[in-house]
Amino acid sequence: MRTVLIIDDNPAVGEALSLLLSLHDIRPLIASSQGEGLAVLARDRVDVVIQDMNFSADTTSGEEGVALFRSIREQHPDLPVILLTAWTHLETAVELVKAGAADYVAKPWDDSKLLTTVENLLELSESTREVTRTRHERRRHQEQLVGRYDLDGMVFAAEATARTVELACQVARSDVPVLVTGPNGAGKERIARIVHLNSPVRDGPFVAVNCGALPGELIEAELFGADAGAYTGANKAREGRFELADGGTLFLDEIGNLPLSGQVKLLRVLETGQFERLGSGRTRSARVRVVSATNADLKTMIAEGSFREDLYYRLNVIEVNLPPLNERSDDILPLAEHFLGGRAELSDEAREALSLHSWPGNVRELKNAIDRACLLVRDEAIQPRHLNLPELDDAAPTWRNLDEPSSDAVKQALDRHAGVISRAAQALGLSRQALYRRMQRYGIET
Repeated sequence: MRTVLIIDDNPAVGEALSLLLSLHDIRPLIASSQGEGLAVLARDRVDVVIQDMNFSADTTSGEEGVALFRSIREQHPDLPVILLTAWTHLETAVELVKAGAADYVAKPWDDSKLLTTVENLLELSESTREVTRTRHERRRHQEQLVGRYDLDGMVFAAEATARTVELACQVARSDVPVLVTGPNGAGKERIARIVHLNSPVRDGPFVAVNCGALPGELIEAELFGADAGAYTGANKAREGRFELADGGTLFLDEIGNLPLSGQVKLLRVLETGQFERLGSGRTRSARVRVVSATNADLKTMIAEGSFREDLYYRLNVIEVNLPPLNERSDDILPLAEHFLGGRAELSDEAREALSLHSWPGNVRELKNAIDRACLLVRDEAIQPRHLNLPELDDAAPTWRNLDEPSSDAVKQALDRHAGVISRAAQALGLSRQALYRRMQRYGIET
């Protein structure tokens, strides 16, 4: 049940507020002193606190109220606190709101306004508790993954990434080809390594080849090897990647760039485990786990005749998709801290800029931005100017995080909280700076 703690040494005030809250299905708890109030908070779940500013008839300074508020903030930093104040304490109450109090209400209070404030804060408290619960569940899930599998040091916090990593670990146990899909720079090779490290061939080699980085005439020699004289410049025999990966994993990156002639030979190897070096008639064999990756739409390529359908189904026994970075935005700041490696610190403004950027280049772009900032910063925290990120493109909504509040949600939060930026930002799960940025983007005025 929703619970509000009233801390006030005046019994009449406690009784009046208790009756008001009870009439609206809110459970009241009453404490008549600072110590009693803190004791209640230590043993009971409380959603909102209403505290008086003065607990002594000998002084009207409000010092006792200030001390109580600071104790509550220190012990329960996320708990909303409403300050109940006389006009003599108004200036102090305003300062405490700046320090984190949810709101202040002047005596004598208006029942309707006070109740509206309490209801809004109860809603916020419930949302905050749900967010905290979700974060704890995600953290526990990730800790379980780290404990059960070798994740090759992969850094992530987003649930979408955790699901991808978990799927990669699960399919690693079976000896079937895996196709990793996702945009350039997202980290597909790291997923391939995770498949290898959790597979039965983890003690064998992990051999990677980028099919898009080699000329078409050299790809076959790269994959299957070549005898001396097989092509111009082939002065001696060379092993191909299949031979080098024997007993381990072969990672074929950008598989969509493999020419049709190479696709035919690759299909045969997948079906029989046998191949011939370029320029040789001798059949060789290799026991290789194949993991491939692509940022291309292979089904479209099949329709266009540039990719073999039979090869597609051979490679794509299991598909593991790694979303772009802007669809797993909880990964941004943990990755940024990882790439910093203690070389510098991020300012709050830089964190905000990193969180709001669209990251079309994904993790690779983020690493480059952090490396650049570390070269430019001098004895200070990294600022947005060091990151050299372009302005957000309001005309391109495709990058927007699905959890980011819409224009309507921002307007509703501002209306519900009477235009008070700090309270609306809390309700939306944003910092005040983030809310101001979204208001500017959406053209919303306070």
